[in-house]
Amino acid sequence: MDDDFDECLVLNTRMAARTMTRLYGRRLRPYGLTAEQFSLLVSIRKNKRRSVSELAQNLGMDRTTLSRNLNLLESKGLVGCDPAGKGNGRLCQLTGAGQALLDELVPHWRAAQEEMKRLLGPSEFNETIIALRKLAQF
Repeated sequence: MDDDFDECLVLNTRMAARTMTRLYGRRLRPYGLTAEQFSLLVSIRKNKRRSVSELAQNLGMDRTTLSRNLNLLESKGLVGCDPAGKGNGRLCQLTGAGQALLDELVPHWRAAQEEMKRLLGPSEFNETIIALRKLAQF
């Protein structure tokens, strides 16, 4: 029996993720952000005053990668983090500059989303989102 490795879910997911990262990254690069950093800003706006651990869990990122990106966003003045009430945790929120940049970037994100909807077609786009969410919860 021959295995068809062209249908490997891991391979195809990784290839699609690289393509998506490049597509969204092209729109964000002029603003000095990566797709991961954009997602982090969105998550911080949506989940105000969450700890690094909570943000990592919400985004499916490891804490080290998240902390590295948080530090970069903090150094750019886009995110502010305060010590948590206990331990060495941090609670993060967008600064005014971070909120303003995110407001400026959302139309670029929307354009990238529309590009993907045109590429896949509306129903396949929605089915893909549903499948990805299901896989992320596994």
